Amino acid sequence: MTAEAVRTDDRVLDAAIESFGTRGYDATSLDALAVELGVRKQTILYWFPSKEALLAAVIDRCAAELSSALEQALSRAGRGWDRVEAIVRAVFRLALRRPALLGLLREVSRLGAPWSTRLTDQLDPLVDRARAFLDAEMEAGAMRRTDPRLMLLSAYSTVIGVATEVEVQRALGVDPSLRAMVIRRRELLAFLRSALAPT
Repeated sequence: MTAEAVRTDDRVLDAAIESFGTRGYDATSLDALAVELGVRKQTILYWFPSKEALLAAVIDRCAAELSSALEQALSRAGRGWDRVEAIVRAVFRLALRRPALLGLLREVSRLGAPWSTRLTDQLDPLVDRARAFLDAEMEAGAMRRTDPRLMLLSAYSTVIGVATEVEVQRALGVDPSLRAMVIRRRELLAFLRSALAPT
């Protein structure tokens, strides 16, 4: 595979992530992607034989990127609460740097199976580790005893919502600026700390 071929493949994936994550899968056509990229539709179909194949590749790329970002954050984190904070900060960094990637998570959830299953299968190892971490912290008394799965679901929904729902925030009169994002991250961390603090 030539360097030019890799670049074309990556360009198609990047454009698809942006479009699927912002406009939605159904609202994105391969014709529109081709025009945006300045290539023929056949070029996209050379790499991805269908729109569904492109979506599968996009999900794989996003799951890998998300996993990598979270793994990097955890590798530099301390113990206990520091690990929770590192994950939240990593997600907010992604929301600022790659908002379409997090938008794609919402879109894949909306699309349902088999797409949501493909994504969750790839993220399951991270979720299992997070659940085991929370369970161990709760067992040690460092965090309040609750259902780790429910806590993860609540934290995921809250973090993704706060980090990515810019239009909803605007409708509610919340400033979507960088400064406001930092304030929301701080408030969210305080909320999570309060929810997890041992009694």
